[in-house]
Amino acid sequence: MIPFNEAKNIVESHLFQLGNETVGLNKSSGRILAEEVTASIPSPRFDNSAMDGYAVRAVDTKGASKKNPVTLKIISISSAGSPAADEIGPGECIQCMTGAAIPQGADAIVMVEDTSGFSDGKIVQIFLEAHESKHIRKKGEELSEGDLLISKGTLVAASEIGSCATFGYEKLTVSQKPKIAIFGTGNELVEPGNELKSGQIYNSNLYIFAALAEKVGAEVIMRDVLKDEKDSLRQFLSRALATSHMVISSGGVSMGRYDYVRDVFMELGVQEHFWKVAQKPGKPLFFGTGQDTLIFGLPGNPVSSYIGFMEWVWPTLENMMGKKSSKILSGTLTESFPRESVKKRFLFGNAWIENGELVCRSASKVGSHMLTSALGANCILSSEPGDEILNAGDKILVNVLPWKTIF
Repeated sequence: MIPFNEAKNIVESHLFQLGNETVGLNKSSGRILAEEVTASIPSPRFDNSAMDGYAVRAVDTKGASKKNPVTLKIISISSAGSPAADEIGPGECIQCMTGAAIPQGADAIVMVEDTSGFSDGKIVQIFLEAHESKHIRKKGEELSEGDLLISKGTLVAASEIGSCATFGYEKLTVSQKPKIAIFGTGNELVEPGNELKSGQIYNSNLYIFAALAEKVGAEVIMRDVLKDEKDSLRQFLSRALATSHMVISSGGVSMGRYDYVRDVFMELGVQEHFWKVAQKPGKPLFFGTGQDTLIFGLPGNPVSSYIGFMEWVWPTLENMMGKKSSKILSGTLTESFPRESVKKRFLFGNAWIENGELVCRSASKVGSHMLTSALGANCILSSEPGDEILNAGDKILVNVLPWKTIF
């Protein structure tokens, strides 16, 4: 059994990043940007009106009010996509719609509400003195051409897609999706929907792995529940090692009589880097490498597998795709938290903001077989080894589940 931090360093020393590919903008959601995206044009691209109203020379509206309106001559209309060709001179104005280019000679917009309104007439009364640049969106005030729009390593979501579309990007360069193979072992495992016989349990871990893999942006290319015998393991793993960037197992890496996974890995040439880690839950954690593959063997207990995936597999997959790592926060406990003398301790929990401070508590169920402890949790709490429990008021590390929020 090796210390947690030493195991982390070993994994980090064997990380590699995937190649890039170009995808259509409409296919980019959930992908990780592999290069910086810059503004291809200034934003706004030209001076334009922020309101429906009249483009004027501010000097021509001096002293205008309801009681003392200024009358201007209407010479044209400027609308979005159809700018006016005329240049405004003294005493003149142009009807100007939201988003329309500001006509030559104009330096302010008067909202239509502050005038006698739109009409087909030749004149308009202005009821409000305008100031230079009023209601005008200036060229480049948001971004200049060439400015950084989105950083490399950003997860593409609706905001990124919309911004890229705004600047005319039809395609984006993103990291390849990690191809992963997941499998569980155990003669006792039965797929949901089937009838349970004596001694059997439903397979839940592969459903967890598949859901988490999708959330992080990986692609599951192989998935199976295997019996506790070497031939089926060898057949599955031979193909998985040849086609996957990562292989993740559930069960079969402990010291049970029928725990063959580790043995088969060795037979297939996998280099073992560690087998047991000083953590609870999940001490029997295997990490190895093939020629172009990372291998994680997680315990079979569902809480151990779930937390093991989030603490080991998830950050590894993010790194492979070049994604910026999420920050681990520090929170204040509202209840006591159990610690282990030599092991790092993990529990599902809840964190929230109270009086401007991040506070948290662990789930009441602590058994590694009690998967319902994850229901309603928005984080994983972790403590360093220690001889005494942590009490209310003590600090603890808070790893917020990436799809959850803190209120």
